[in-house]
Amino acid sequence: MTLETAEAHASYGTSASGSSFYAAMRILPHAQREAMFQIYSFCRQVDDIADSDGPRPERLAALQRWRDDIDALYQGHPPARLRDYASSVQSFGLQREDFLAIVDGMEMDVPQDIRAPDLATLDLYCDRVASAVGRLSVRVFGLAQDDGIDLAHHLGRALQLTNILRDIDEDAAIGRLYLPREGLLHAGITSTDPLKVISDPALPKVCAPLVARARAHFEKADEVMGRNPRRVVRAPRIMSKYYRAILELLVARGFAVPRNPVRLNKLARMAILLRYGFI
Repeated sequence: MTLETAEAHASYGTSASGSSFYAAMRILPHAQREAMFQIYSFCRQVDDIADSDGPRPERLAALQRWRDDIDALYQGHPPARLRDYASSVQSFGLQREDFLAIVDGMEMDVPQDIRAPDLATLDLYCDRVASAVGRLSVRVFGLAQDDGIDLAHHLGRALQLTNILRDIDEDAAIGRLYLPREGLLHAGITSTDPLKVISDPALPKVCAPLVARARAHFEKADEVMGRNPRRVVRAPRIMSKYYRAILELLVARGFAVPRNPVRLNKLARMAILLRYGFI
């Protein structure tokens, strides 16, 4: 492992250590676990660029450097920060297009902050920042291609929609609004100002269809996992159960103001890990 890669793993491993991702990936065999932490590290680094408060042209240039580095990796001369990825790319058949899609997704927030995208744009965003990660991950887990693509499609969207519903207030504080324009208009909200939207009494009416959509994707993901060997889907099943529990906590709390932050407590996380990871 190169020094630069080791530092990235240490930094992003620390940030992951308390997360559902970390718990789910720790149950994997060594080679799979290393590949998943490489994917996670990559995602965190490009996400940090998109979320930074640096000048937008500088962020765009930094994301382009990641594209160039991915191209170099697949051309057989990876830069230092991706040198350790070469064995995972070869062992698991990770696709260049999926890495690039993740960069494209992160970049959607850079030229200007996303505010009330139409449903098609929101779905494209979910595909790039979540389902593309899933398409890399299912190759590491060892799913057959068709079921792997289906699982990445549905579970990625379920997780990202849950994130959007969970982070409404946090995103608004930095000027972003991922709730779809069609949903806002249907609820009678004409503003796309994030702070105005999150304080509107009609906000629960905007969130309800996204909850239903996330639940439908969770159910489809469960169908795919249900027809695959348990050992192959242990990690994605744990992630699914974590996030489904968070979604239901959000529903129980409601989306009207005031909204207290929602987190899955340690006991609930441990119960999910034990049930779906070991028992």
